[in-house]
Amino acid sequence: MFTDFTTTDRWTRKLVHCTYEALIVAISTRHADAIDIKFLVDGHPVWVALPHPAWVEYKKRTGTLITDALAKEIAGHFIKTGLESGEGVGREMYSLTIEETLKHLDAVVAEAGAVVPR
Repeated sequence: MFTDFTTTDRWTRKLVHCTYEALIVAISTRHADAIDIKFLVDGHPVWVALPHPAWVEYKKRTGTLITDALAKEIAGHFIKTGLESGEGVGREMYSLTIEETLKHLDAVVAEAGAVVPR
């Protein structure tokens, strides 16, 4: 859903193509307690850092785990929402809070649930 998508930038009305490129444990590259997820947004790198404590909080709240695949979807949803809302993605790096991460996770899960055939 959110690892290879095209969306419209609110301000320019331009179609923007976004593709997932990499997932890296940030502690090994920049000594951060996060997972860094790289997307190419019209060919430009955009990194979204998801804090590790979000994994713990989600497990406490739901009893389920955030998988790598779900983490990629969360980051993609963040980028798509930023473009469509007009907040944009003009920086190369974004660090989400625990609550922001869980908010985007809930949106991904809700959207996936809406498209699952019954």
